[in-house]
Amino acid sequence: MPPKQVSAGGWPKKVRGRKPLTRRGIFITLEGIDGTGKSTQLRLLVRHLRQLGYPVRPTREPGGTRVGERIRSILLASTTEKLAPLAELALIYAARAQHLEEVVRPALERGEVVVSDRYNDASFAYQGYGRKLGTRVVRAFDRTVCGGTQPDLTLLLDQPPEAALGRAKGRESRRKSRLGRFEAQGLQFHARVRRGYLAIARREKRRVRIIKADRSVDEVQASIRRVVDEFLARKG
Repeated sequence: MPPKQVSAGGWPKKVRGRKPLTRRGIFITLEGIDGTGKSTQLRLLVRHLRQLGYPVRPTREPGGTRVGERIRSILLASTTEKLAPLAELALIYAARAQHLEEVVRPALERGEVVVSDRYNDASFAYQGYGRKLGTRVVRAFDRTVCGGTQPDLTLLLDQPPEAALGRAKGRESRRKSRLGRFEAQGLQFHARVRRGYLAIARREKRRVRIIKADRSVDEVQASIRRVVDEFLARKG
């Protein structure tokens, strides 16, 4: 089946002969602890949305820009072990500010669907809960840097940390590479991060949808597509 025709504002045309409306795009984020398969699921979701005719801008955090990728290399390097939690948070929001300026906000203004591997929920979960900085500190950064640019829909890939870390370790073993800083933090750290994510999901039930990640890739993707398709249909 050929993809649907897309309007100038980035949305499938539904009525022939009627001038399409230009509207703000949609911001979708994928979240979860390390090893839940976010990168794989993002690629599959982006392919699905493009087949439906949506203009999609995939991206990731930390990163997404040249500056952001440099910061990412510092944050994830196994040699950056003594980075203070507050310094870590500041670097992440520095990368996020650049990401918003160069990628996210321009794409949303063009009416595109932005799909990001992590965004600000990760800071609340990893630094607020995992590093024990507390949500108040993270929220102060978030209000200044992100402001009103918040996700429309968040897909939380949830899995017990024991299984997720096992998957992450297996992935790095196949690549013959060392675990990154966050993956090497241990079980208790990732259990705190997961609790943080689940607390966000309980607080923001309309935005955050929990996707069970302890299934096959195809089963997880099917659940993601159902949620996203229903969401876009309501928006449409």
